[in-house]
This record gives sequence, structure tokens and C-alpha cells, in this order.
Amino acid sequence: MPEASNPATPRGPLAAVHPKGQGALLLLVSVLLAALIESFGIPAALLLGPLLGGILISLGGGRLRVPRLPYLAAQSIVGCLIAGVITGDIVRTFLDNWLLFLALVSAVIVASGILGWAMSRWSVLPGTTAVWGSSPGAASAMMLMADAFGADAQLVAFMQYLRVVFVALAASVMARFLIPAGVSAPPIVWFPPIEPVAFGETLALAAIGGWAGVRLKIPAGAMLAPMLAGTVLHVAGVIQIELPEWLLAISYAILGWNIGLGFTRRIVLHALRALPQIVGSIILLIAFCGGLAFVLVAVLGVDPVTAYLATSPGGMDSVAIIAASTPVDVPFVMALQTVRFLLVLLLGPWLARALAIAAGAREGEKG
Repeated sequence: MPEASNPATPRGPLAAVHPKGQGALLLLVSVLLAALIESFGIPAALLLGPLLGGILISLGGGRLRVPRLPYLAAQSIVGCLIAGVITGDIVRTFLDNWLLFLALVSAVIVASGILGWAMSRWSVLPGTTAVWGSSPGAASAMMLMADAFGADAQLVAFMQYLRVVFVALAASVMARFLIPAGVSAPPIVWFPPIEPVAFGETLALAAIGGWAGVRLKIPAGAMLAPMLAGTVLHVAGVIQIELPEWLLAISYAILGWNIGLGFTRRIVLHALRALPQIVGSIILLIAFCGGLAFVLVAVLGVDPVTAYLATSPGGMDSVAIIAASTPVDVPFVMALQTVRFLLVLLLGPWLARALAIAAGAREGEKG
């Protein structure tokens, strides 16, 4: 359960409620929203319900935060989930289409950079905040560099989190309406029979891989290290990955709460003036990525939902959860998402820094 945070935040109707009461309310609201979303047949209800519940509690004056250890553990479980659905086909998929993949991912990075630069140039947000906030992924790296560059790190965090919410909602809705009639994900079995050895191997992979990823200071290492190590071991037949639905549901909820509770009243009030422009830039980026999805459909013949999830800008863990709960080509989705994430790590900070310098120079000329 999330823990209480610094109480020195703008007050709301929940500010006077004890943290345990806030936690109980968060759990209740999350379950109700997840059930409501599930009733409409929208995928990833177990992620979206807690995510939206966290936003409501936080904006209501709640002071909860997800503790670091459960958050890292949830990331590790999602990393194992991805590893369990990836086969050798993901490597072949990338090798067969590497030029197209790199071109699509580069287009997303450049488009997001142009949007951020335009918002900075038009003084929508102070300084170079928009450049860092528009990067499609690697949120932690962008927030650190934004702070070092003198940008508003709170606004950067708000833009990054808000885009993840929009991407998750848009991807879930698109999956709901583009999946052909009669095709659906298999029904949820909450407490399936567990193979003890396979389950033990999976927990060991999550624990050791997550620890190593954090210890080696790999960006998103708690998820990436188990994902990469698990993929190699799983494809080689060394281990079997087994994750019961109840454990996945807990992990999804923790990740959803971590995103939703990041929308504090302080940050939202701080960003309110530029909210229409921020939302507009996010919608433009999502629409641009939707256009790239049609390229995948036309060139490779993949189904529209697979293409849309593969090109979604950011939130690799949330996209993985949506893909896993939707009848799509998960290896293809994660192949493109992984390439995008790695390229953002390599090129994103450099591109954002160059655009920030350009935007800063432009501001200096105006001054």
C-alpha cells in the first residue's frame, strides 16, 4: 500500500484524512474503476483503474506515495512478463525489419523534439521545460537533465506523466474498438495451478535481475534487466516463466498508483496555465505515431492494434501490460518499443540538450 508523503502540499478534502484511510479509499476507488473499465471491454483495466484512482486521490488532497521497493518489484515482474511472451521471433523480426524500425523510432524522437522546441520558442512554458517534457520516454533521465539545465523539473514530470496517461488510455480504447468482433483475450483465471519450480525460477529472476538492474544503475533497470536476462534464458529453454494473475494484478496496481499519485495538486496547479497547449502537443504526438502505425500496416501487413501499440510514444511498461491483455503480436510490439526506449536513452538526452541550447539562444536574442 502507498505510504504518506510530505504533507506540505496544497490542501484538499482528503488532506485531513489519516493516511490509512486514504489508502483504503485508494484501494476501493481503484477496484471500482477497474471493474467499470473492464465492463466496457477496455484492455488493461487492472492498470487503468489504479492509475485513475491514484489521480483522483492525489488531486483530492491525498498525500500517498508508492514506496520504492514495491515499485521496483512491480517493474521486475512486468519485465518477467515481457520475457515470458518473447521468443526467438523478436530477434528475427528486428533483423528482418531493422531499417524500418530505426526509421519509425527516429521519426518519433524527432517529432517530439520539434514539438518541444516549438513550445519553448512560442513561450508556452518557461525556459526549455517543454523540450525535456516532450521526450518520448526515459522520463527519469529527462527530469534530471532538465533540472541540471535550469528548467522546471516539476513541469517536466507533469508532462511526462500526463503523456503516459494519455498513451495508456488511447492505446486501450484503440484496442477495444479495433480488435475484430469475436476476438478477445482469454478469460482471467485468478488462481491457476502453479508449477512450483517454474514459479520459483520466475521469482528468482525478478529478484536477482531487478537488484542487478538497480545496482548497475541501468535506466529502468528494474524492468529491463529481468526482461533481457529472462528473454535469453526463456528462449534457450533454461527456465520457464510462470506468473499467476493475482501477482500480475498487484504489480499492475502498484505501477498504476505510482503514475496516478504523481499528479499532485501542487504540480497540476503549477501547470494549469499551459494545460491546453500541453494536452494539444501530446495529442499531436499520439496522432503522429498513429500515422506511423498505418505505415506498419501498409508495409508489413500487421494488424492495426499491434501497429498502434508498437508505435505508442512512451510508457513501455504500460504498453506491455496493455499488449499482454490484448490479442495482439506481443513480441512485435515489444521489439519496436524496446528499440524506441534504447534509442531515446542514447539519442534523447543529446537531442533534447541541443534543442534546449537552441531554445535558450533564441530566448537570449529576444532578451
